[in-house]
Amino acid sequence: MVDHPMPVRRALLSVSDKTGLEDFAKALHARGVELLSTGGTAKAIAAAGIPVIDVSEYTGFPEMMDGRVKTLHPKVHGGLLAVRGNGEHEKSMADHGIDAIDLLVVNLYPFEATVAKGADYDTSIENIDIGGPAMIRAAAKNHAGVAVVVEPNDYARVLEDLDANNGATTLTTRKALAQKAYARTAAYDAAISNWFADELGEDAPAFRAFGGSLKQSLRYGENPHQKAALYLSGEQRPGVATAEQLQGKALSYNNINDTDAAFELVAEFNPTDTAAVAIIKHANPCGVALGTSVIDAYKMALRCDPTSAFGGIVAVNQPLDGATAEEITKVFTEVVIAPAADDAARKVFAAKKNLRLLVTGALPDTAAGGWTVKTVAGGLLVQSKDNGRVELPDLKVVTKRAPSEQELNDLLFAFRVGKHVKSNTIVYVKDGATVGVGAGQMSRIDSARIAARKGADAAEVAGLSAPLTHGSVAASDAFFPFADGLLVVAEAGATAVIQPGGSMRDDEVIAAADEAGLAMVFTGMRHFRH
Repeated sequence: MVDHPMPVRRALLSVSDKTGLEDFAKALHARGVELLSTGGTAKAIAAAGIPVIDVSEYTGFPEMMDGRVKTLHPKVHGGLLAVRGNGEHEKSMADHGIDAIDLLVVNLYPFEATVAKGADYDTSIENIDIGGPAMIRAAAKNHAGVAVVVEPNDYARVLEDLDANNGATTLTTRKALAQKAYARTAAYDAAISNWFADELGEDAPAFRAFGGSLKQSLRYGENPHQKAALYLSGEQRPGVATAEQLQGKALSYNNINDTDAAFELVAEFNPTDTAAVAIIKHANPCGVALGTSVIDAYKMALRCDPTSAFGGIVAVNQPLDGATAEEITKVFTEVVIAPAADDAARKVFAAKKNLRLLVTGALPDTAAGGWTVKTVAGGLLVQSKDNGRVELPDLKVVTKRAPSEQELNDLLFAFRVGKHVKSNTIVYVKDGATVGVGAGQMSRIDSARIAARKGADAAEVAGLSAPLTHGSVAASDAFFPFADGLLVVAEAGATAVIQPGGSMRDDEVIAAADEAGLAMVFTGMRHFRH
């Protein structure tokens, strides 16, 4: 196709989001563009004193069925789909009184926002747009002659194009707008189909679609040679994607990934019960702790692995205060994320220009449903989120000795942290704080050894004579296939163990625990994280 401009003489505007509508309509009118419109959009344009023709007047057919039928008409779709310069098409237009529509401006009924607000079934159905997507797809298909705009952000681009080309749009602009138009209808249909699947309880529907809107182009992905961007799914879940960034450089791909891991972890702990802090490096926690205050929890979390904390991510489950901010800034930190930060905390962080400070307004519900998606060659691997949660009544004591109350509290905490550590996982905990984390090893025994070594190294940094793991409890994300891993845990000084159970050698592992004097509980739930 030759990139020649196409004059815009007639535009059809039908929008649910009226941001910038009046100014855009005025600008089009000033450039001699005839305006067609529908319902509330037509009323808004007319109220601004701008000449506008109602679509029902143009088609000679009234709106009906509560507005469900208004633009589904040959005079509208013929005006959008007719190929400019095609003699047969132009004859059909003349024979049936169809005028060319050169610019379509449509944004869709707010289905995603309606569902996010918790609307009932019937209200959600009424917010499924039909005429809008039909017109958008028609205009986008015929982008050789028609420009289509699906969000107010592109109003300025269209006006600039018109001014630069004597009232015409270029093919380059029309192609870009068409791409966005199809992506928008695809994301819209994905939201609707996934909502239906949830309503029906379909875990594996025959077709599954995912879509999103661009929030941020990223400099690169995990590595500089990779391209990356952040998209919003429409899910109203507090977290890194929906947070407000108060300061600092733009987030990188790795920042976003690690910050998400950190915030999802601290959200496991109710902020009205306890303060929780997680320090994350490469999507794994290098320190997690509970405390009566955020600053106390931070100090305990940092003690677990102060070396790895350098350049890490800090997440908290309560509002940040100035004293905690002072403590955090003593260590080089890439990102801090919290539900809120008071003025004193913001002032402290402001002195660290490169530190990114994010506030979310709330914590995500870790018990809520949802899906995770991973690409594989030729497909998408989809699963429900790991919202499993083990509570005290779920535990089964399998050893001769039962855990003490303090050990039980630490065991539950350790297992909840282990859910957020890359498998294979061993986590040592003492007094509500991690004291050793072993992540992502090919064998569980290696994870146990690494976690123990971390506890010993941290003790040396703190000037302590005994490793932090002495007197701790240990959590394993999956069962011990042999007793050897359990024996490493015992050698590290742990006194109690929590694990899913279910190994063919459970009896052997239980016997080893009894011989070592360990208390052990089974959860019946595994938390692999790959």
